[in-house]
Amino acid sequence: MLPEHFLNRELGLLAFNRRVLAQAEDERNPLLERLKFLCIVSSNLDEFFEVRVAGLIDQIERNTPANSPDGFTARQVKSLVSAEAHQLIERQYQIFNEQVLPQLAEQNIHFLRRTHWNATQQEWIRNYFFRELMPILTPIGLDPAHPFPRMLNKSLNFAVELEGKDAFGRNSGIAIVQAPRALPRVIKLPKEIAGCDNGFVFLSSVLHAHVNELFSGMTVRGCYQFRVTRNSELLVDDEDATDLRQALQGELTHRQYGDEVRLEVADSCPPEMSNFLLSQFGLTQEDLYQVNGPVNLVRLMQVPDWVDRPDLKFIPFTPSVPRELSKDNDLFKVIRKGDVLLHHPFQSFNPVVEFLKQASEDPNVLAIKQTIYRTSADSTLMHALIEAARRGKEVTVVVELMARFDEEANINWAAKLEDAGAHVVYGVVGHKTHAKMAMVVRREDERLRRYVHLSTGNYHQRTARLYTDFGLLTCNEEICSDVNDLFVQLTGLGKASKLKHLWQSPFTLHQRLVKAIQNEADHARAGRPARIIAKMNALLDADIIKALYEASQAGVRIELIVRGVCALRPGIPGLSENIRVVSVIGRFLEHSRIFYFYNNKAEDLYLASADWMYRNFFRRIEACFPVLDKKLKKRVYKEGLEVYLKDSAQAWEMMPDGSYVRRNARRGMAFSAQTHLLMELGQEPGLEG
Repeated sequence: MLPEHFLNRELGLLAFNRRVLAQAEDERNPLLERLKFLCIVSSNLDEFFEVRVAGLIDQIERNTPANSPDGFTARQVKSLVSAEAHQLIERQYQIFNEQVLPQLAEQNIHFLRRTHWNATQQEWIRNYFFRELMPILTPIGLDPAHPFPRMLNKSLNFAVELEGKDAFGRNSGIAIVQAPRALPRVIKLPKEIAGCDNGFVFLSSVLHAHVNELFSGMTVRGCYQFRVTRNSELLVDDEDATDLRQALQGELTHRQYGDEVRLEVADSCPPEMSNFLLSQFGLTQEDLYQVNGPVNLVRLMQVPDWVDRPDLKFIPFTPSVPRELSKDNDLFKVIRKGDVLLHHPFQSFNPVVEFLKQASEDPNVLAIKQTIYRTSADSTLMHALIEAARRGKEVTVVVELMARFDEEANINWAAKLEDAGAHVVYGVVGHKTHAKMAMVVRREDERLRRYVHLSTGNYHQRTARLYTDFGLLTCNEEICSDVNDLFVQLTGLGKASKLKHLWQSPFTLHQRLVKAIQNEADHARAGRPARIIAKMNALLDADIIKALYEASQAGVRIELIVRGVCALRPGIPGLSENIRVVSVIGRFLEHSRIFYFYNNKAEDLYLASADWMYRNFFRRIEACFPVLDKKLKKRVYKEGLEVYLKDSAQAWEMMPDGSYVRRNARRGMAFSAQTHLLMELGQEPGLEG
């Protein structure tokens, strides 16, 4: 395939964030939710620079030859990324300052600038500074005895220009003040002080107003906030490490001091100061981002939680419970009657929690096995596993220690599980364990029966309220046997066994998907109807894209719902004119992976933990499982694919050049898949549970 047939991954990720940013601009969304979307963009960009841009810089420094299908060199990509990221961030702050902040003010929610503080507010803020800030701030004047300090990754700092001599006769002209991470970046004022129900001041404004108090007898000529972003990849050689957990614990502290990749400064920062900071971090003008506002919008994410204005937030909802589960509290009995499908967040995650809680308490349950990639710090699921181990059950947990940015939490859970007597393993060297599966072994009528839960999403109760995912509870003997074999592979040694139903990475998933795509192409060439629908987070694998192009040329109708980055170019005559790509961005993060193949009326449908990326196919342990029950298969097709293809409110059509155009309803009201599913599956609006 020619390089021009593939789109660039990094530029695709920035395009995805453009679509997220559009949610902040969309006045159909509640105002405080729009503020959250602005924060989400900042959070996404932080990780983008920490990982993707850091990787580009590493390739440039190592002079690594281009190996990306798009043919760009790392230096070319970094330059393109810088130009696009600067435009994106400029637009982000424009929306923040010109739309969101003024509209919040109209709703009596004020971010009070220091130039507008009245005497009462000035006095309260001054007292706050001396009471809460002054005792823990440590200004560092730069001189030969005090070199430029090490900056924590993404920490808030201030560069202060000074004039005059201190008590020791020193006059370096510059001091650095680091804001401790424990300090809030936004401070809510008492109602009687703010003069409104919701009045806030930025920490940066408080420090700017009183920075002279830190430098007695000297004149402050300027105070400029800045933040540096660092490479956050952990340099752990999991093949050489004798104890991966111990090696990872030792490396975590170094993440805060990785190589610098981005410098953010306030737009008031003069060129002399920004150039000085760039020189200290070894960065260039391309890496400098001057912003009109707080250098870290992520910290504003907590503001909507502080504001009691339900009218400015999404309507709360209560996830429903499938009818068969609401009638009978005995989960194992219900599963024996038939498979149970859960569609989160529209349906509750509680049955998954209950599955493990009942297993931990049931005297007939002998063993529990589960994979953990990401989970919450206060996970009820993990406590159920710990309780099961304490009760003497055989509990085996495959904890993925290398789950990026969740390493510390997973290390802590691994230690607690081991203390309770559980068997904890860390998967397979060189492969992240990304499959989402749990298995319970129960004694019933003189025999052992296995029950499993398989999912497209993590065992994380909080994100189960925010991400769309499918989960399946089943005691189908063949599927349970496949899952058991996967656990044996993860915890023991031996050749990979042939599975009856599951496709797995790194062994069969890639080849089975390519074969399924080629099979549809064969049907089309034979004059039979042929169709592929696939939903995922990312599509990057070159072999899969090549197979999709060939299927399109054979006449297969292909519809792809790709939330994030897609390297395939749709709609190119002679190459991909039968391929359509849409991205849906809404209230919930689209996270489920669904693969549908018409297959001459057989209509094969699979759910998976894997996106269509090289890493998922060859560097991870992934599970792709079929939905065998015909009624449940129809449900997944309807709820996971059909309604998203109909979406005319939150869907974006991908153009052949890689750009996206927001789809608009042609007649009548716009149709939102997520809103439709909330109405179809959710309970009556009420308090979130």
